[in-house]
Amino acid sequence: MDLFGQGLSLGHYLALGAALFCISVAGIFLNRKNVIILLMSIELMLLAVNTNFIAFSRHFGDEAGQIFVFFILTVAAAEAAIGLAILVTLFRNRRTINVAEIDTLKG
Repeated sequence: MDLFGQGLSLGHYLALGAALFCISVAGIFLNRKNVIILLMSIELMLLAVNTNFIAFSRHFGDEAGQIFVFFILTVAAAEAAIGLAILVTLFRNRRTINVAEIDTLKG
């Protein structure tokens, strides 16, 4: 029996979640210079985990996974807002968002 009524099984959704997770890990490891790309990769990683939570929740008929997704989305929104606020402050002070140039502290 299909998971969401379109002929897609649990494996399809798990493969999608795994692909999104691999893309986000590659984004973190391949691009270590731009803070915005790092934040987007972390958000994509959280969305991959959410996809798996929803798929398993629907497959087993339990709403606990969907409730966890609401908490994860709340934390992700707060993380994005705080991360972007820090990024704007760093850009105003240093005139760059390059991670290699941000790692030194002012004395």
